[in-house]
Amino acid sequence: MKESEKQILLICQEECAEVTQAISKVFRFGYDSVYNDRTNQQRLTEEVGDLLAMIDLMFEAGIIDESSTKMASTQKKIKLKKWSNIFDEQPELVN
Repeated sequence: MKESEKQILLICQEECAEVTQAISKVFRFGYDSVYNDRTNQQRLTEEVGDLLAMIDLMFEAGIIDESSTKMASTQKKIKLKKWSNIFDEQPELVN
């Protein structure tokens, strides 16, 4: 494994933890709670953006395959349609 791949994976792991923390803050205090001039929704948005950047870098470095990842995403949505009520409450998410 190249050093750059290790760095990409490590930073991606850190970003996953930061997304987890941001989601936890939303659950505890709500979307609109403000800390250091940013709402929890803004923090969550920024952290997800950081994570998406790392996912893009994994594609670009060939660590993961983009089309296989998109297929896995589609399969997850199919499972969620069957096993959750996400799409019942928000039908616009189906596509």
